[in-house]
Amino acid sequence: MQLVVARIGRAHGIKGEVSVEVRTDEPELRLGPGAVLHTDPASAGPLTIESGRVHSGRLLLRFEGVKDRNGAEALRNILLIADIDPDELPEEEDEYYDHQLVDLDVVLADGTEIGVISEISHLPSQDLFIVERPDGTELMIPFVSEIVTEIDLENQRAVIAPPPGLIDDSQAVVASAREAEAEAAGQDAEAGTKAGGEKAGGTKAEGAAQEAEKKTDAGEDAS
Repeated sequence: MQLVVARIGRAHGIKGEVSVEVRTDEPELRLGPGAVLHTDPASAGPLTIESGRVHSGRLLLRFEGVKDRNGAEALRNILLIADIDPDELPEEEDEYYDHQLVDLDVVLADGTEIGVISEISHLPSQDLFIVERPDGTELMIPFVSEIVTEIDLENQRAVIAPPPGLIDDSQAVVASAREAEAEAAGQDAEAGTKAGGEKAGGTKAEGAAQEAEKKTDAGEDAS
């Protein structure tokens, strides 16, 4: 079985090193010196790793036969693919290879079907299940124990307990509607205050005019 274990990034320096985006939980095993990797596109490989090191949090690799920056740049965006035994399992009990998770049914605890895992996305902060729903849309489910409560390989399913809004945006719609109503109410209240102020001002002006009229009448009577 073949699995994508990395994607080649930018060239680093002038001696043929490249940065790689690691897509395996076991880089020391899959991306160690001497490893022979297939490539996508296939015409770029196979590639044999000559050396590797970590620099500023990134893994840098040098491949046999790639001696300068131009050669390294030519490898950019190529996928590195490793051959693995399909019966091989990770060392840790709660770890899984991507091929074990892809195509699992995603369900709620009550058995409600959500979709099927089509891909595993490995991000720096966490892994994500890319789940294809029956209607063709996709969901991203964080692969964390609080949400993915069970991986049942025997029955080919992943059980999830999603927080509100993760798989059903109706609650988000309700929240947005409430916010809109609150905003509209605020605008109405503001408009009412302004209208009230103008009315009060008009009353005050009217009273002043009446007072001036009284004084004029009194003056005329005195004369």
